[in-house]
Amino acid sequence: MEYILIARIEQTFGKNGFVRIQSFSDFPDRFFSLKKVYLDFWGDKKTFYVEDVKDVQGKIIIKFKKFDGLRESQILIDREVYIDEQDAVSLPENHFFVHDLMGSEVFIKTEKIGIVSDVIKGKANDVLVILDDDKKEILVPFVLNFIEKFDAAKKVLILNISKDFLEEDED
Repeated sequence: MEYILIARIEQTFGKNGFVRIQSFSDFPDRFFSLKKVYLDFWGDKKTFYVEDVKDVQGKIIIKFKKFDGLRESQILIDREVYIDEQDAVSLPENHFFVHDLMGSEVFIKTEKIGIVSDVIKGKANDVLVILDDDKKEILVPFVLNFIEKFDAAKKVLILNISKDFLEEDED
């Protein structure tokens, strides 16, 4: 089974077993329809059933079944929250999952320039962090008109930019 990381539990919330999460999803409404998630315990994914989800001042809080108090919920702090790949949100056209981009080979035309190592969330747009063969970081704005083609299954991203675009300014 493939898992998708969607959040991390930050802290307990109140005394009734709720926990506050840090969402890694661009679709925060998804949490309100979740029935079950998987929490990571030392590399092992354990199934947790969602009892309640609330939005409190823009922060998402979740209560899991059988976690009814502060003491039980404390074990959940700093755990990563995953969903089964089949429960993933269907993306609109020209939208991509970060986990699909990670590790993808990046090409300009037929020349490989590196591998996606990170995606930085920006205010205007996201930024691809590409590691070249010398382990140097190349930063490329992740905007639609820079993307020629992305094949998530083959982990191949072809950029529609010239090599000159990547040259560093010496000034």
